[in-house]
Amino acid sequence: MMTAIEGLSWTEKRGGTGVGTIADGSAVDLYMLKDSGIEATIITYGARIVSIRTPDCFGTMANVILSYSGLDSYVADQSSYLGAVLGRYANRIASGRFSIGDRSYQAATNNHGNTLHGGAVGFDRRVWSAQPFSSGGDLTLVSEDGDQGFPGNLTVCVRYSIAANVLRIDYFSSTDRATVVNLTNHAYFNLSGRSDAAILDDELAIAADRFTPINSRLIPTGALFPVEGTPFDFRTKNAIGARIDSGHEQLELAGGYDHNFVLSDISGELRAIAHLRNASSGRALTVSTTEPGLQLYTGNFLDKHRFGKAKEGHGRRTGLCLETQHFPDSPNHSNFPTTELRPGQWGRSTTIFEFSVDTP
Repeated sequence: MMTAIEGLSWTEKRGGTGVGTIADGSAVDLYMLKDSGIEATIITYGARIVSIRTPDCFGTMANVILSYSGLDSYVADQSSYLGAVLGRYANRIASGRFSIGDRSYQAATNNHGNTLHGGAVGFDRRVWSAQPFSSGGDLTLVSEDGDQGFPGNLTVCVRYSIAANVLRIDYFSSTDRATVVNLTNHAYFNLSGRSDAAILDDELAIAADRFTPINSRLIPTGALFPVEGTPFDFRTKNAIGARIDSGHEQLELAGGYDHNFVLSDISGELRAIAHLRNASSGRALTVSTTEPGLQLYTGNFLDKHRFGKAKEGHGRRTGLCLETQHFPDSPNHSNFPTTELRPGQWGRSTTIFEFSVDTP
């Protein structure tokens, strides 16, 4: 059930409505979702997941994503995107330029001359409207025509719902003008429950035969490379750190994994596509999605920079993102699945995070 909890700080009193305001005076609210074996906390700033608590093999509950203790830290950190919904276009668009039909557009650039995660003021920095229901809640945002250079008035609804051991995210979008849309969540998982622990020993499997290689600006080249014989082969489970510093050119470009995997089944049906396991805690995570791609990001650019009054930050490779998505820079690659959305269409995708535990 998703309910507002009274209080001033989610560290002291588990949060509540009125946890703070951002610079324009918009109030930010906090909601808790709870069911057997899982507790998740959501704030309306960026429609963010700020905690997911699950049990380890001894039954001890702990937060398994990287988080901050207060709103001011999330507002101050404009580069990590902890737990946020990303849009209009998650990931990168080369030079911020794209075309729809015979019209060309220039989106705001905010990352080495490219558009990253929607531009300088993406959905992660907006306050969403929330409507709770019995097993979760809908968070809604209207992005006006021309927002960050993107065409069309876009309405987005992100539905968080919870069941035993499961957090489900449904994304819905509609527009009054042809546009491009790519939505995901940027939670950093650390299944050990310790935010200071590296994720390099965690074992990961991804159902992908190919990945999209990048150039020096971290933009896809347009090619689809086979994973076989490379450090990108996670078709059977491997420790994340086993090959991350192998010297492979693609890993050197990104400082680790920051790549889109082309999922083996791109039918659009909901199916399991990744499995993550932490041996020390016994916790495991299965990711299912309807999306054609998965961005594996191993926190290469986290640098322990301190944010907010609490002076809190996270170190390199202490969390990993499993971002279900369409491919980066899809509007500029006709061989990638399209991200165009037109009037009268409903954009829709689903991602499920299912947690489990090995008994000791």
